[in-house]
Amino acid sequence: MKNVLIASFDMEVGGVERSLVSMLENFDYENYNVDLMLYRQQGDFLSFIPSQVNLLKEIKEYKTYRKSIKETFKEGEMLIGISRILAKLNSELKGKMAGIEEPGYIQMQLMWKYALPFLPDFKKEYDVAISYLWPHYFVAHKVKAKKKIGWVHTDYSVIETDIKSDLEMWNQFDYIVAVSDACKEAFLHKYPGLRNKVIVMENICSPEFIIEMANKKIDHTMFKDSRFKIVTVARLSHAKGIDRAVKALKMLVDKGYNDIAWYVVGYGGDEPLIRNLIKENDLEKYFLLVGKQINPYPYINAADLYIQPSRYEGKAVTVGEAQILAKPVIVTNYPTAKSQVSNNVDGYITEQSIEGIVEAIEKLYNYPYLRSNLTEKCKEKNFNNKHLLKDLYKVL
Repeated sequence: MKNVLIASFDMEVGGVERSLVSMLENFDYENYNVDLMLYRQQGDFLSFIPSQVNLLKEIKEYKTYRKSIKETFKEGEMLIGISRILAKLNSELKGKMAGIEEPGYIQMQLMWKYALPFLPDFKKEYDVAISYLWPHYFVAHKVKAKKKIGWVHTDYSVIETDIKSDLEMWNQFDYIVAVSDACKEAFLHKYPGLRNKVIVMENICSPEFIIEMANKKIDHTMFKDSRFKIVTVARLSHAKGIDRAVKALKMLVDKGYNDIAWYVVGYGGDEPLIRNLIKENDLEKYFLLVGKQINPYPYINAADLYIQPSRYEGKAVTVGEAQILAKPVIVTNYPTAKSQVSNNVDGYITEQSIEGIVEAIEKLYNYPYLRSNLTEKCKEKNFNNKHLLKDLYKVL
C-alpha cells in the first residue's frame, strides 16, 4: 500500500472542490492509503468526502490562509500576520510598478513565501504528495515525499504571477497536472522550462451522480418560472464575467426580450457590485441571484440555456456538467474554450464581449432547432472519464 497525501484549502462550494470530491469518490483505496490535508475544515462539501479518506487534523498556522489579517492577529499568529501585511503592501507596489490592475495572485504568492519560516513542517513522510490548489508552497516546502505532484486548474496566460517565485515552487515538483491541453499550453507559454514535468488529466466527473442530483426536488421560485430561463453556475468574481451577463441581459430587455430570466447560482466577493449593477439597470425581476447551493444541478436541469460568460477559465467544471445534463451551452471565447466545447456541435462559442453574449443568446433563443441540435449532440457524447485515474496511478 502506498501512502498518499492530498492537500487543498477547504471544501467550500466550487468547481475545483467538486472535481476533488469526484476524484476522491473514484480513487483506488485497495492500493492507496489517502490522507487529506485541508488548511481549514470548512465548507458544504465536507460531507461528500468518502469514508475511506483519512481527514487529518487542522494545523492552526495553516488555518490562517482562510482567515483575514485581523483574525490572524487576534488569534495570536503575530509573525504570520505581519508577513500577510508585507505581502499585501509589496504586491500592491509591484502591481503599480508593472501596471497590473489586479495583483491578487502575486499577493497570494508573497503571503505564502513570507510566512514559510513561521509554518511548521509536516512530520509524516509520504510516497506521493499531491497539492490540488495553487499556490502549492505547503507541499513544495513543508512536506517530505518521494514524489510530488501539483495541479493546474487555471489559464496562466491571463493571470499575473511572480514568475521567479513560482519557479522556485514548481521546481520542487516531479509532475505538474494540467486539467486540459489548452491549460497545459498556456502554462508552458509562461514556464517553458517545465515542459518535461507537465502532463494532462481532465477533471474526473461522474455523470450518474450529476443526473441523480439533478433529479432531486428543490423548492425555489425558479422552478415555477414559465419564462425562458438562462442559468449560470459560478463564483461572483471578475474572472467569471457575471457583470457582463447583467449588461448583456439589459441590452436584451431593451431590445424587447421581456420573457427571459437569468438565474445565477453561486456566491463571491463581487456580490455587492453585481447587486448594484442589477438595481442600476432595473433588472431585479430579470436577473436573479440564487446564492450558494450545495446541489446546483436541479437549477441547471431546469434551464433552457446554460451560459458561462467568463473572462478566463482553466476548464470550467460547470460547462461539462451542463453538457452531461444535455443543456445547450454558450461559452465566451476565453483562451481554453475550444478545449471543452466544439463550436456549433456540443456548444456555442461566442466572441469575448457583451455584444457577443447578446448575439449568441438571440440566435439560440430565436432558433429552437439550434438548441435542440446541441442537446442531441450532448446526449450522444460519453462524459464518463473515470478511466483517466489510471493515468494518475501510473504517475503514482
